[in-house]
Amino acid sequence: MEKFMLIFHGGMSPDSSPEEMQANMNKWMAWVDKLAKSGKYAGGEALLPGGKLVKGSVSSVTDGPYTEGKEVVGGYFIVNADNYAEAIALCDDYPDYKSGGSIQVRQCMKFDM
Repeated sequence: MEKFMLIFHGGMSPDSSPEEMQANMNKWMAWVDKLAKSGKYAGGEALLPGGKLVKGSVSSVTDGPYTEGKEVVGGYFIVNADNYAEAIALCDDYPDYKSGGSIQVRQCMKFDM
């Protein structure tokens, strides 16, 4: 079993109503629960807006990264899958497709230590 990172881009507008946000959060929790029960969910977190961008050294830190709304990374999951096809299939229930969200799927590299 390999590990894959699902990186979530875009999604619901911050201007969504509290009811819309709660309904969307319920969909996210159902998706996480389904992945966890199948043994595919290894972890993940939502990310707060903003952050810092470090270029070259810790003395070169700026606010950001600032990106277009559809490019904002809102969070990530680590999932277990046999291959890319299975990892992509796990994305089928992603709650934010209807609001323009997308998922970048990346295989995690293994290091022998």
